[in-house]
Amino acid sequence: GDFIEIFNQGGLKIHGRSDATLNPGGVRIGTSEIYKVVESMQEIDDSLIIGQKIDGDERLVLFVKLHSEITFSSELNQKIQKKIRLSCSPRHVPWIILPIDDIPYTVNGKKVEISVRNIINGLDVTNKDALSNPASLEQFRNIPELKI
Repeated sequence: GDFIEIFNQGGLKIHGRSDATLNPGGVRIGTSEIYKVVESMQEIDDSLIIGQKIDGDERLVLFVKLHSEITFSSELNQKIQKKIRLSCSPRHVPWIILPIDDIPYTVNGKKVEISVRNIINGLDVTNKDALSNPASLEQFRNIPELKI
């Protein structure tokens, strides 16, 4: 949520949402809603959702880091979709769900949604030095399922 820090010198520092906002079909969706649902599933260690620009719209792409003994399957894909649909809404359900080995984080422990979104959308990533695991970004390049 939003909050304001007040400093002794009389200055204000206003903080916005801590999660990115997705906008499929013109509907604003906060990523934290989806993370809360997906990461409560016993099969999933971590996740990252981004919007991929396509035909003037945005489609949701969810990456899941699975527990080591779990294999990604169409059954798990459907289970994730169903849980998101029931817990959030049909608008929150990703178009594509893909397994991934590692989720990139900043050195401050924040998921790096914007850098991954930039890679998926063919843009440059500039802040790699702020990442705790910058090599993790490479796995998001040239994913066949995301070719437009």
